Amino acid sequence: MGAANSNRRDYWNHNTAYHRWLLTIAACRGGDVLDVGCGDGLLAQRLAPVAHTVTAIDPDPLSARRAGERVRALPGVRVRQSAFEAFDPGSQRFDLITFVASLHHMDTREALVRARDMLNPGGTIAVVGLSANKTVGDWIWSAICLPAVRVGSWRHSEVPEIGVAVADPRESLDEIRRVAGDVLPGAVIRRALYYRYLLRCTLG
Repeated sequence: MGAANSNRRDYWNHNTAYHRWLLTIAACRGGDVLDVGCGDGLLAQRLAPVAHTVTAIDPDPLSARRAGERVRALPGVRVRQSAFEAFDPGSQRFDLITFVASLHHMDTREALVRARDMLNPGGTIAVVGLSANKTVGDWIWSAICLPAVRVGSWRHSEVPEIGVAVADPRESLDEIRRVAGDVLPGAVIRRALYYRYLLRCTLG
């Protein structure tokens, strides 16, 4: 299914499966959110009711335009076409910064450092990420997840293709853990279904 399907009000795939997790985090504070790699803007749309403001960025012109169309009627939500590496928030700082299937498009260390420096005190970085299978443990976990992944995709009528840029992850979860441990002390990372990992770190 193509890009047109992603412009309908709602859909489910392996990334949106974790939107509820992100919305719960956002609702706890209700502050200013930065959504990095917003794609077609579905998460930004869902964040609007629980956040004070939402800034959604994406480097792809088509994705940014589609996201802008999706959220144009929502107060407090703005979309900017920008790579995270080039994004300039000015004096604004954020209470939550989200990466959904976008961190692996960047240099992990540099992106997490930039995100950390854009947080308000007590702010949170939350990542729904992809990692590469490099160890026996990685491959075993993927195999264990496969039946549940197939059932979930069938049960929710998965829309896997929404017309946004995709890339294969380069780093294993162990490598990501090491980088996060250096940059974000106290970060919690856990494996999740749908070949994703979840990272959460709240800075004091």
